[in-house]
Amino acid sequence: MGCGRAMPMMSRSVLPVLTVCAALVVLWYLGAVWMNWQLVADAQARAGATPDLTEMIRLTLAQPRPLLPAPHQIIGELWRTTVTLPVTSRRSLVHHAWVTLSAALTGFGMGVGFGVVLAVAIVHLRALERSVMPWIVASQAVPVLALAPIVIVALGTLGLEGLLPKAIIAAYLCFFPVTIGMVKGFRAPDAMALDLMRTWSASRAQVFWKLRLPASLPYLFAGLKVAMAAAVVGAIVAELPAGAQAGLGARLLAGSYFGQTLQIWSALAMAALVSATLVGFLGIAERAVARRMGVQA
Repeated sequence: MGCGRAMPMMSRSVLPVLTVCAALVVLWYLGAVWMNWQLVADAQARAGATPDLTEMIRLTLAQPRPLLPAPHQIIGELWRTTVTLPVTSRRSLVHHAWVTLSAALTGFGMGVGFGVVLAVAIVHLRALERSVMPWIVASQAVPVLALAPIVIVALGTLGLEGLLPKAIIAAYLCFFPVTIGMVKGFRAPDAMALDLMRTWSASRAQVFWKLRLPASLPYLFAGLKVAMAAAVVGAIVAELPAGAQAGLGARLLAGSYFGQTLQIWSALAMAALVSATLVGFLGIAERAVARRMGVQA
């Protein structure tokens, strides 16, 4: 009976998602036909051919350098550059994804560590909140596209190249959601809970470890998910001004130079897959921690 009830509930939750995805795919194909139509029409006019409507649609969805690739073209390019090529190849998206992922994860660790420490200091030092919090908020008003070249060049003059500059850009983007979320989380316990801890003569450390930290975990994981996606974006953006030879950012740059739209879109799809996978792992960790604490995630 329980399984029988679970199936309709699952179908009700999955069906809307599948419907929206199907609608987006249809719109994407229509957009690909519309945007690539003129390219095909011009090419056929130069060749003196007069294809019918069906042939025109087929040609618009099979352009080697389309303005907007069709979904099956992107999937085919992903398959070719991830499965058919060895991971050691310079043309393999797995190789480029790993280069970007290593910088993103390094920056994620740096940003999360800095964000949590900063949040702890802000919660316990009111003067620090009034003096530092405005600067934290203002730091995110600086466009990362403008900041990345400055950081890359400045660190390059100091002999720091490769992974570290990209990780710093990634950390710059991901520390903010962690800091804001943890400040909110550390202050989540209500006044009655704090008064009860003081009644028990709990020290500030005990209040932190026994009350504030457990209450902040939902905020922490929410911030971590945002920070993880931001770290991947930061690592990709940092690869653009650095003239990197490897990484998803380098793949995007090379594709734009040579007009390889399939290469650009496949790199974007790989970046989205990497981010979604990492956020998914964080979701699994969140549910595991919630179960360990006896809380339903």
